[in-house]
Amino acid sequence: MPRPFESFTHDETERTRLSAAASSDCARMFFTQQGRVVHKWVHYLDIYERHFAVYRNTSVKMLEIGIFEGGSLDLWRRYFGMDATICGIDINPECASRVTLPNQVRIGSQADPQFLRAVIDEVGAPDIVLDDGSHIAHHQRISFDTLFPLLRVGGLYVIEDLHTSYVPGIYEGGYRRRGTAIEYVKEMVDDMHIWYHKKKPRTPTQQMIGAVHFYDSLVVIEKRSIERPGHIKVGG
Repeated sequence: MPRPFESFTHDETERTRLSAAASSDCARMFFTQQGRVVHKWVHYLDIYERHFAVYRNTSVKMLEIGIFEGGSLDLWRRYFGMDATICGIDINPECASRVTLPNQVRIGSQADPQFLRAVIDEVGAPDIVLDDGSHIAHHQRISFDTLFPLLRVGGLYVIEDLHTSYVPGIYEGGYRRRGTAIEYVKEMVDDMHIWYHKKKPRTPTQQMIGAVHFYDSLVVIEKRSIERPGHIKVGG
């Protein structure tokens, strides 16, 4: 699957400069990556730090959709530590060899709910799901609809490269086109506020979404058990 807007930096001097200027551990680890290739938009790195830092050196379980050359799995191992369970999935059979234990890889489609459920049955409910897979709209939606209900309460669901929601053709995108990942997440915001309107929920998220963090091309969705909001006056 082609990656949109590819922009690899081959200049070692520039990489060294970015590493020295890095403002987070995640960014520093990224820019000093050796071995397998990892490809990320630079501004994602501090976003990861903001949301993932609490999981470092814990028994966090992470499922990453999309393995590419395998470098991101190595990066997450370095970042989260040896107690983490890190599993990647990809439709490309060649990705089965792009892994170093204790990281794991399973081969299958992110658009196959049966496959996704089987992976979760095997490795356990994840704390983090990171969708960096095909970027195809209906694939992203199937993955979310299947995996978000299986995500551990208190966990995070991250969708990367949301700019593909605006790209027609293979990514099924287009400005405000129904069915894209960006439009689907906008509907989740409405569902978060279901207490205040009479519309039926459109996503499998009622009383489960604690927050939706939008960034350029990336969204972080927090899963929580939500009770009906209430307000109260205090003081004299």
